[in-house]
Amino acid sequence: MKTSALYLRTIVFGINDSLVSTVGFLAGISVAGVPRATIILTGIIYALVEAFSMAMGDFLSEESAEEYMSKSVVNNRHSITAAILMFISCVLASLIPLIPYIIFASGTALIASISLSVMSLFIVGALSARFSRLPMLWRGMRMALLGGAAIVMGVAIGTFMPVL
Repeated sequence: MKTSALYLRTIVFGINDSLVSTVGFLAGISVAGVPRATIILTGIIYALVEAFSMAMGDFLSEESAEEYMSKSVVNNRHSITAAILMFISCVLASLIPLIPYIIFASGTALIASISLSVMSLFIVGALSARFSRLPMLWRGMRMALLGGAAIVMGVAIGTFMPVL
């Protein structure tokens, strides 16, 4: 795979995964009635642990794929760069759904977090389509709708699971 395609895949994957899982997580615990300070603390912990986990997963899977293709030990430069891009993408993207909880009360934060996240998913989908010369509107909508499904799941779980 061409290096620029690898990096684009890594960035889009990192942003998508982090936005979707973070907003779904935050929405779920927010509708469950968890205190705002707990939402912020768990959101920060979740974002950093997820970013590190995604970066290590990207590194290991990219290294494995390169070794499989070459049938030998490979130079890790591309895998390390991809892992760094994954970590940065995940951390920055997780700020989008998290910042509203820092600024606003929980009810307003929930709406702002979901709205900003869905808009961001649309923008990332459209931009990645532009790089690939594909239909931007459809790709943006597809990414926003698929991400929205995870948000609905987080809200549903938070609504129906009791806070212990």
